[in-house]
Amino acid sequence: MTTIRVIDFETCGLEPPAEVCEVGYCDLTRADDGSWSVGQPVSYLCRVAQMPAEVRAVHHITLAECADCEPFDGMALMQASSHVAAIAAHNMSMEEQWLQIEGIPPKVCTYKAALRVWPDAPAHSNSVLRYWLEDQGLLSLDFDTAMPPHRAGPDAYVTAHILKALFAAGATGKDMVAWTKEPRLLPTCPIGKFRGQKWADVETGFLNWMTQQASMEADLKWNAQRELERRFAR
Repeated sequence: MTTIRVIDFETCGLEPPAEVCEVGYCDLTRADDGSWSVGQPVSYLCRVAQMPAEVRAVHHITLAECADCEPFDGMALMQASSHVAAIAAHNMSMEEQWLQIEGIPPKVCTYKAALRVWPDAPAHSNSVLRYWLEDQGLLSLDFDTAMPPHRAGPDAYVTAHILKALFAAGATGKDMVAWTKEPRLLPTCPIGKFRGQKWADVETGFLNWMTQQASMEADLKWNAQRELERRFAR
């Protein structure tokens, strides 16, 4: 039996020193017959020093709700997850900011994996993928357990089902661990006059320009360079 623990954090900001105010996790377990099953999500609040209005507006967690809770302890979370084969999150680059701990299991980013497996999805957020896959009969979950969105337990539960669908689509654990270590592979160019166009349709000069911009996001430069290398290899 193999278990992958899907985690989700609600936080008081986009990066440390902002604190984690809620932890959620949900296990995806593979039985001996190769079938995957999603468990029940677990979540708990964490004490924080402040709760800015702009983040409270997303998850609606109040400072008072967290007042009597223990502060977030990443080490304790990892120790409780020592039996799992991998840790997954829908945007692992977000969660891993609070998991700078040695010896954690391999990491899987379902967002990066979804970009590879379903490049034609209308968007690749947790909620869009949930409904898009559901409409195609590729995902089925309990509606009440998945609600409300932007809370750690329900979001981890939805991500676990997305991960299950990724396996069903043919992605392997080895694939997804490797993709997580690379920049996100964008299906289309997201900027400028070529916004929304396939990389193969973007002018070479524009791709070169992208790679030479010091302020350009690293993932965008990587995608542009990847397309240039594809053309030069022909």
